[in-house]
Amino acid sequence: MAETDQALPPSDQLAAMNLTDTVEKHAFSDRVLIRSIVGRPDGGAGLAGQRVRAGGWVKTGREQGKGTFAFLELNDGSCPANLQVIVDAGLAVLSKLVATGTCVVVDGILKVPPEGTRQKIELRVEKVVSVGEVDPAKYPIPKTKLTLEFLRDHLHLRARTNTIAAIARIRNALAFATHSFFQEHNFLYVHTPILTTSDCEGAGEMFQVTTLISESEKLEKELIKNPPPSEVDIEAARQVVSERGEAVKQLKAAKASKSEITASVAELNKAKENLSKLEERSKLKPGIPKKDGKIDYTQDFFARQAFLTVSGQLQVETYACAVSNVYTFGPTFRAEHSHTSRHLAEFWMVEPEIAFADLQDDMNCAEAYVKYMCNWLLDKCLDDMQFMAKSYDKGCIDRLRMVASIPFVRISYTEAVELLEEAVKGGKKFENEVKWGIDLASEHERYLTEVKFQKPVIVYNYPKGIKAFYMRLNDDLKTVAAMDVLVPKVGELIGGSQREERYEVIRERILEVGLPLEPYEWYLDLRRYGTVKHCGFGLGFERMILFATGIENIRDVIPFPRYPGRADL
Repeated sequence: MAETDQALPPSDQLAAMNLTDTVEKHAFSDRVLIRSIVGRPDGGAGLAGQRVRAGGWVKTGREQGKGTFAFLELNDGSCPANLQVIVDAGLAVLSKLVATGTCVVVDGILKVPPEGTRQKIELRVEKVVSVGEVDPAKYPIPKTKLTLEFLRDHLHLRARTNTIAAIARIRNALAFATHSFFQEHNFLYVHTPILTTSDCEGAGEMFQVTTLISESEKLEKELIKNPPPSEVDIEAARQVVSERGEAVKQLKAAKASKSEITASVAELNKAKENLSKLEERSKLKPGIPKKDGKIDYTQDFFARQAFLTVSGQLQVETYACAVSNVYTFGPTFRAEHSHTSRHLAEFWMVEPEIAFADLQDDMNCAEAYVKYMCNWLLDKCLDDMQFMAKSYDKGCIDRLRMVASIPFVRISYTEAVELLEEAVKGGKKFENEVKWGIDLASEHERYLTEVKFQKPVIVYNYPKGIKAFYMRLNDDLKTVAAMDVLVPKVGELIGGSQREERYEVIRERILEVGLPLEPYEWYLDLRRYGTVKHCGFGLGFERMILFATGIENIRDVIPFPRYPGRADL
C-alpha cells in the first residue's frame, strides 16, 4: 500500500476534515448566511481560507489606521451574532460603509483573527459588490440603546434591532414547534374563517365587518353628481309607456306588417325598461339602509351581520366531529378598549380540538405541548434565548428548563380559591376580592404559579357562571369541565375545556346565557347527529412568547401590533 493511501490517525483525520470544510450558499441567493459561518460550534474558525460572499446590515462600523481600512459588524438576521468584516480604503469610500443601517454585499476570504480578539473568524474583503447607503443624520434607528416603546413608532425599521430580530426568530421557532408537535401527534391543520357570524366567547367585543358604510358614501356622492328622478320625470316616463302601448294596439288593429309591429313592441319595451329604472332610482335614499328603525343588514355584503373572529374553536369543532384530531392556528380579534401590557386587538391563537377525549386528555395535551415548545427553544434557539437572558430577563432560560422538566401541578378551582383565601388570612393583599365564584384575576393566577407552587399550575372545574356555554356541565351542576394552564411571568397561558356533547344540556345552556338558538343551530347539529365526546383548548401565542422571553409588553412580541388608536402599516 502506498504511503498516501494509509489510514490517518483520528487527530489528523479531524484536521483534514477542517481543511476541506465548506460553507454552503443560501439555496436562493448568491451569498452565504452569516449564521452558517459564525453559528458553528467552532465559531467559524474551521472555514478559514474559504472565499465567500456575505451580505447584511452594518450594526457598527469604524474607520481605523488613519482611514486606511474599516471594521464592520455585519448582521443579516439569520442569527444574533455578527460577522466582523475588514475593508481596505482602496476598495470603497469607507465613510459610506461605516454608518449603522448601511446594507453591504461583499466578497472576501475568511481568516482567523489575531489571538486575543473576541471573534473566531473574520472576513477580509476583496470586493465590495453593492452598498445601500444611509444618511446617519436622518436614520431613526441609531446604534444607541433604544427603548421598545420608541421602536413602536418605527415598526417598519424596528426589526433591524437586535431585540426585535431575536423575538422574530423566537416567534418563528415557536410557530414551527407548534406545527411539529401537532403533526407528530396526527392532528390535521384546519384553516378556520377570519370572517364569521358567530360570537364564540359571547362577549360582544367584536370588530364588525360591513360594506354598508362605504356603499352609502358611494351612493351619496353619486346622488349629488346625478340626482334621483323627480315625480315629474317618472310621470313623463309613464306617459311615454302609455303612448307606446297605444301605438302597438293601433298597429295590431290595422293589421300592420309583422316588422312594423315588432319595431313598435321594441319601442314599448324600451320605454317600460326606462320607467322601471327611473322608479328604482327614485327609491334610492342617502345614508345606511334601515328597516323598522334598525339597520337593514339584508342589504349588507353577507346579507347578515358579520364580524372578525374572536376564536376558530366553534368552526374547528365541525372537523373534530368528523376527522377526530384537528388544530387551527391563526389571527383572532377583539374590540376591547384596553391599554394594558397584556392586550392586543389582533393576536394569534393555537386551538387544537380532540375527539374521543375528556378533560384529563385535554390537560395532558396542553402540558405536553407547552413542554415541547420549551424544549424546542432550548434545542434550536438557544443563542437568541441567551441574548434575551443577557438583555431582558436573566431567568428566562432557567424558566424554560424548569417548565420543560417538571410535572405541572393540578388543582381544582375550589382548591385554588381555598389556597388564595389562606394567603389572605396570612396577610397577603390582593386588589381583587377572593371568594368562590369569581373569575381568577391575573394577580391570583400569578400568586399560585409564582409564589405558592413556583411552577406551572393547571386549575380545573370552574363555576359554570364564569365560563362559556359550550363547556361540559359537571355532575354537581355548579361547575364545568374547564381548565386553565397558569405559568410564571404571564399567568393564564391556556384556556380549555371538555365540550358539552349532550344535545339537551347544551341547548339549555345556550338559552340560559341569553343567546338566541338560531345562529347556533349548525353547532347543535353536531350533537344531534353522531355526537362525540371531545375537548380542546386555546393558547395565546403572544403570551407564550412573553413567557419565553421575559419581555414585559405584548406589543413588542408581534410584528405589527394593533391596539386602541394604533394600526400602523
